Parts: sequence; C-alpha cells; structure tokens
Amino acid sequence: MSNKLLKSSFANRFRRLLPVVVDVETSGLRPETDALLEIAIVFLDINQEGRLYCQQTFAYQVEPFIGARIDQEALAITGIDPSYPLRYALPEQQALHNIFTKIQKKLIETHCKRAILVGHNAWFDLAFIQAAAKRCHFHNVPFHSFTTLDTATLSAVALGETVLAKAARKAKIPFDINQAHSAIYDVERTAELFCYLVNHYFNLIKMR
Repeated sequence: MSNKLLKSSFANRFRRLLPVVVDVETSGLRPETDALLEIAIVFLDINQEGRLYCQQTFAYQVEPFIGARIDQEALAITGIDPSYPLRYALPEQQALHNIFTKIQKKLIETHCKRAILVGHNAWFDLAFIQAAAKRCHFHNVPFHSFTTLDTATLSAVALGETVLAKAARKAKIPFDINQAHSAIYDVERTAELFCYLVNHYFNLIKMR
C-alpha cells in the first residue's frame, strides 16, 4: 500500500478526525482558575493491516499563569513543584502554540480536517486545554470542541475497568503506579490502551 493510501485510510477510519492522545497535569480540578502544569500528546499511525500503533510523543512543562490557583493537595498527587527551576517550563501560550502547530502539521499530512482528543476521562483534558486556549487568545484550536474518544468509557465497556492502571493491566499493558501522574507516562499508557481497544475491536470485525 502506498504511503498516500495508508494516510488516507487513517483519515477514513475516524471520518477525517485525527485521534491525538492527550494527558495534562494541573494544579487543581478547575479549568478556569487552576494552572496547566504539564501537557503531553501522542500521535498515532496505522499499519498496512489496519492496526493502530503509537508513533511519536511530545511533552512540555508549563509555567502557571499569573493568578492561577495552586492546590497543594493536587501537587502532592502529581509531585510537581511549579517553582522548581530545572523544570524548564514554557509559558502557557508557547506550550500551546508548540502543541497546536504540531497537530496542524499532522492534520495536513494525514488529510484530516480536525483533531479529536483521546484521553482517559477526556473531558478533563479538553476542558483545561480549552480554558488555557481562551486565556491565550487562541481562536483556532485544532481539537473538536466537544467530541472526544474516552478510554475510561471504552475500557468500562470492553474490559470492565475505568481506572487507567487497572484497565492497562487488564489489557496486558505494564503499568508502574510509581510513575503515574506524569503527563508523559500517563499519555503513553493511555495511547497504548487506546490502540489495544481499537485493534481488538478491529480483529473482532474481521472475524465476522
């Protein structure tokens, strides 16, 4: 299969919506008032057999915006110290610009019209990205504004689990709880889980 046809089949799989796996770590649970501290994405691709696989990961540490609420309980869970200088954190606007630019480039490469956020409890990640984009005056957010692909929901149906660590283990994906709540670790496990769920369903369809 030619590269052009391969990319086209990837676009057709989700009706020209590009699935981008996302995980964010934050300073609390309120998108409008709490800081985005880490953001990571995984791009996926599809092989000649029609199976999804993880292609590339990008991750950024993010500076809290001025006036952000910092919930110490949230920081205790993630282990993030927003003031630690060796985080090499980017301003929120620059981090989002980097992420959005990479997604826009991938949309062109794959002939897709918009990205669709894949996440574990995806509404949370989308809400924080939308709130940050609004603060930074981004008017062309590449993600679909309300549709997501939620691995928590998919895992509940397919595996009987909603917790990421439990769902991953049920899918035979190694999960180190000590590395959890890092955006880059969680997004890669979520991406592996999404690929497992989609590929497993694809296998069932082929068997019919």
